[in-house]
Amino acid sequence: MDTGTISQYLGHIYWLAILAEQGSYTSASRRLNVSKSAVSQRIAELERLAGIALVRRTTRSVRLTEAGQQLVEMTRQSFDQIADSFQSVKDLAVSPQGTLRLSAPVAFGRQHLVPVLPRFLMQYPGIRLELDLSDHLSSLAMEGVDLAIRHTSTPPDLDVAWPLCVTDSVLVASPGYLKSVAPPKCPADLIRHPCLHYPRRDRAVTWVFERRDSQGGDPVALAVRGPLAVNNSEALRAAALAGLGIALVPDFSVREHIANKALVRLLSDWRISGSYGDHLYVIRPYTLHVSRATRLMVDYLKEEFKDGFS
Repeated sequence: MDTGTISQYLGHIYWLAILAEQGSYTSASRRLNVSKSAVSQRIAELERLAGIALVRRTTRSVRLTEAGQQLVEMTRQSFDQIADSFQSVKDLAVSPQGTLRLSAPVAFGRQHLVPVLPRFLMQYPGIRLELDLSDHLSSLAMEGVDLAIRHTSTPPDLDVAWPLCVTDSVLVASPGYLKSVAPPKCPADLIRHPCLHYPRRDRAVTWVFERRDSQGGDPVALAVRGPLAVNNSEALRAAALAGLGIALVPDFSVREHIANKALVRLLSDWRISGSYGDHLYVIRPYTLHVSRATRLMVDYLKEEFKDGFS
């Protein structure tokens, strides 16, 4: 048995994995850009160290023995991690390049994301961005995206998520609508108003109210109805501006309209849930190698939206 230490033979193990992948010494030598005899010698040295045959040789091809296959399978992940780590280091030596696929909700994307993206793209001209604006939620793997912005309270367990900012759900109505009716003073008053809401498939829409102040008390759950249900906060905002009723929308969708008094915020002493999440997250699928473009976009978004929409 060879007396060398295993650290001297890590390259030999890698060559064994390439041999297993290619299926012949000729193909393996071509892949490694070395001679066929060099591959054969390395494998023989590794077998002497292991004290067991790792390869079955035939006239036309080679196959790994059970021991050889076990060694390759147990070390494959480590070699993959080394390759990914080295690629990450190489990324630091050059300007970030490549296509970055980003998904975001329609209203947030149009109103807040798109306006801040030009500065990022001008800073990193080697990055090409493909932006998908959609309110349809599916797994990142199914969407084929590198990053997604999600408006939720619970990001997916199997993905990697960073919080961008806290969001709030707000009730709004137009001044014209409020001139013709008595504004609600408590959640129960909403029963007398048309409520414009985000639909939830296969279940009634319920808004849950909790006091923001120290008075506490039990949450108030209210099933709402109205002339319009639509799965887009911009459409709900437009309906509220037209005087159709009272809409529950995310704060980022109506901040400017409240500021310029085109819409009036109602029941601001209450925290409301039931339609939207309470955070914006940037999420990526779990993977060992993360491109530099992806890391830069995550950092950029965290900085841009750290102060929220208050």
